[in-house]
Amino acid sequence: MATADLRKGYLLGLITFGIWGMFPLYFKSIEQFGALEIVTQRAIWSALFGTLALLIWRHAGWWQELLAHPRRIGVLAISSLLIASNWLIYVWAVNHGHMVEASLGYYINPLVNVLLGLVVLRERLRPLQWLAVAMAATGVALQLLTLGEFPWISIVLALSFGSYGLLRKQAPVAALPGLVVETWLLLPVALIWLFVFGSGASTEPAFWSTSEALWLVAAGPVTLIPLLCFNAAARHLPYSTLGFLQYITPTLLLILAVQLFDEPFPADKQLAFFFIWAGLAVYSVDTWRLMRKNSL
Repeated sequence: MATADLRKGYLLGLITFGIWGMFPLYFKSIEQFGALEIVTQRAIWSALFGTLALLIWRHAGWWQELLAHPRRIGVLAISSLLIASNWLIYVWAVNHGHMVEASLGYYINPLVNVLLGLVVLRERLRPLQWLAVAMAATGVALQLLTLGEFPWISIVLALSFGSYGLLRKQAPVAALPGLVVETWLLLPVALIWLFVFGSGASTEPAFWSTSEALWLVAAGPVTLIPLLCFNAAARHLPYSTLGFLQYITPTLLLILAVQLFDEPFPADKQLAFFFIWAGLAVYSVDTWRLMRKNSL
């Protein structure tokens, strides 16, 4: 792979995971709308801007291929519910002082992927992968024992995003068309909730003439831009390298939680994080060794 391609890939990867890591700044700025209203608007505007993006960056034949494999549409319907659930829990966690737990969820996500591969795909784990999973499980158990609380936000975020990724592998559709179809499938649910059950500011016609409305409209580009950057980065970088870069997101999330929003990060919780970080280090070493072996 050419050096210029690698540099471009690294830059796009840094932009992608940097934006995702800074998401709380955006969601905090619109927290007055509530998590359910934010996610509803995110689905609507992502569908609109995603459709416009597809008209600009054409993906030849994707729609015909999807129609030729209708099972994939069913899989995308399930994955759309998973990603909407992930969005909802994440936004709620950010806007209710649980960003530390959210960062934990995205730290353990790679290890949850390993477990899903074991349970669902019947993959065999290498010894170091077993060790990494055991260390992460120890960290979760420590949080339960020392703090007396089960990290349900972390577990739900990791499981929903891990399951989402697993399902998307079963429906091999490019990133942008896949997200657009998912948001199309979410659109009826979002509109029904908004106009039948919704009671927030965005249900009032007068609201859309205010400057605050632009913040909700921005949910579309905010969702799509890092996805497009990720898609481009994946074309210029080995996937294993992207796997290492993904730790930027929960690291930025943790820094924002503790340094900017003054969330508590006591010693007991730090010990739990230490075991999870150690597990990730073992996992990363194992991945690097396998990548080096395959390159020889």
